[in-house]
Amino acid sequence: MIVRFSSAVRGASFLLLNPSPSPNWRITVKTFTIHLSLLQDSSLAFRFFSSSRQENPKEHSFTVSYLVNSCGLSPESALSASRKLHLVTPERPDSVLTLLRNYGITDSQLPKLLRSYPSLLLNDPEKTLLPKLHFFHSKEFTGADIGRILSSCPLILSRSLEKQIIPVYNFSKSILRLDKLVVHSLKRSPRLLLESVIKSLVPKITALREIGVPESSIRFFLRNYPSKLQLKNEKFLEIVKKVVETGLNPMQVVFIHAVQVFAAMSESTWELKMEIYRRWGMSNDEIMLLFRAFPICMSLSEKNIMSTMDFLVNKMGWKLTAITRVPCCLSFSLEKRIIPRCLVVKVLILKGLVRKDLGFGSFLIPTEAEFLDRFVIKYQNQIPELLNLYKGEVGVVELGFASEEMCGFKQL
Repeated sequence: MIVRFSSAVRGASFLLLNPSPSPNWRITVKTFTIHLSLLQDSSLAFRFFSSSRQENPKEHSFTVSYLVNSCGLSPESALSASRKLHLVTPERPDSVLTLLRNYGITDSQLPKLLRSYPSLLLNDPEKTLLPKLHFFHSKEFTGADIGRILSSCPLILSRSLEKQIIPVYNFSKSILRLDKLVVHSLKRSPRLLLESVIKSLVPKITALREIGVPESSIRFFLRNYPSKLQLKNEKFLEIVKKVVETGLNPMQVVFIHAVQVFAAMSESTWELKMEIYRRWGMSNDEIMLLFRAFPICMSLSEKNIMSTMDFLVNKMGWKLTAITRVPCCLSFSLEKRIIPRCLVVKVLILKGLVRKDLGFGSFLIPTEAEFLDRFVIKYQNQIPELLNLYKGEVGVVELGFASEEMCGFKQL
């Protein structure tokens, strides 16, 4: 057998010939080509392609150029996307882009969408894309919502409207009841639209119902933590079992918070958070008491936990038992909420305007409007600068207090 190469630098066509020529041995140039590329180490790499159609360099160049100039992709991203896309003329992709823009996709979102799903430009805009976009528009999704959802999860547009998108939407609405709540849920986790209703969503919701989780808590779960329904069924059931073992009551919404915490946390991270609380003298039982009251305490960062505990225990002088009674205070901003409010209340105590044994939950838990009404506006006649103190515009010295009176906050 003889292999005969042409002298082309970038590509070499060849014939495989039998010494005794026969039609069965002759392989035409149209069927096989060899592309030779010169590597940095000067070695040659041979890539064989068996294809009835040769790539047209002009068409490839047009695809890359179109992705850059019309879609906003970088040259590198356009080159990568062009491996999955073959454009010949601009008519169809132009129609697709026009349709997407009309339904809320912005020029800044297009590149992200097309990097993940470049063949979208080959979809039939009228038969394939328009029905899906119209469906979203008809369900209280704004143009901004549609743009945010589709750019976050472009593969939604590759799924069947009747077999995938509508069933997931209808299942979600059967639980949430209102279109606006379904929109809220899908905005939080667009990938929920890729899940199978029968194989993924129904088994998880059924598992919650079987252990006594009420419909109100299931609605809360789907509205606020929809991404957790994308876990594998086995993993989800394992997490639910763990939460049950903590002693939490499935009838209470705190059970759902605990499911979310376990779903977002590895075993090693859980143990790290346990160790952080142990540093403050908490036993395992006390930590679990804290968790059962406020599961989110295990989702807080180490820096957040340490700085807040340092202030509450060392500067405010609060006991651990007091913190476990109002554990939600651990999640409040130290700089924006805890310190300003404690400073105001400390001044009120020193002025004799509120009692010394005032429970800290009474002034940390209320909303800002409620706090201002109860502890600032109410006493502005006696202390005109109290609001400015709360805002950090004046210090305690300007109010006539010596720094040592405020130091430590131990008297609170």
